[in-house]
Amino acid sequence: MSILETNRLTLNQFTAEDAPFIYTLMNDPDWLRFIGDRNIHSLDDARDFIQNRLIANYEKFGFGFYLVTRKDTGEPIGMCGLVKRDFLDDVDIGYAFLPQARGQGFAFEAAKAVMAYAKNVLHIPRIVAITDVDNVRSIRLLEKLGLYLQGQIPYPGENTAVNLFAPKA
Repeated sequence: MSILETNRLTLNQFTAEDAPFIYTLMNDPDWLRFIGDRNIHSLDDARDFIQNRLIANYEKFGFGFYLVTRKDTGEPIGMCGLVKRDFLDDVDIGYAFLPQARGQGFAFEAAKAVMAYAKNVLHIPRIVAITDVDNVRSIRLLEKLGLYLQGQIPYPGENTAVNLFAPKA
C-alpha cells in the first residue's frame, strides 16, 4: 500500500515479495556495521522479518518502516519509517539505503516526508532518532532534519551505546 510520495520517491508498505530487497539491504556491510546483524541469512529469514516485524508494526501501531522506491526507475533503494522501541518513550525515525542510492539526497527526501507524515497525518507530537556513534552520515542527516544530539544511551541487548537525537525542547 502506498503511504507517501515525494518528487522522486514512493514509500510503500513492505510485502513478502520484498524479501530479496530486505535480504540485500540487511546484509550490506554498512547495515551490519552501523545497525547490526539481524540474522537475515536467507530469503525465508527476510520473509519472516517482513511478516513478524514490519507488517506486525503496521498492524500494531499503524506505522512502520516503508520501502523507498525511485519513481523514475521503479527500483527499490532503501527503507525509511517510524518505529516504537520498548526502550524509548518516543517514536523514532530510521532509514537505510543501498550503497548506489547514497549521497543523492534520497534519504533526506524520504526522512523529511516521513517526519511530515508523522506530524500531520499520524499526529505524533515528537519524533526522536538513534544512531551508531560512528555513523557520521546518519548524524549529519538527523541534524539536517532538525534533530539535536541529546547524549548517548545504552542499546538494550547489546554491549554498546547509541546517540539519541531529539528536537529542541
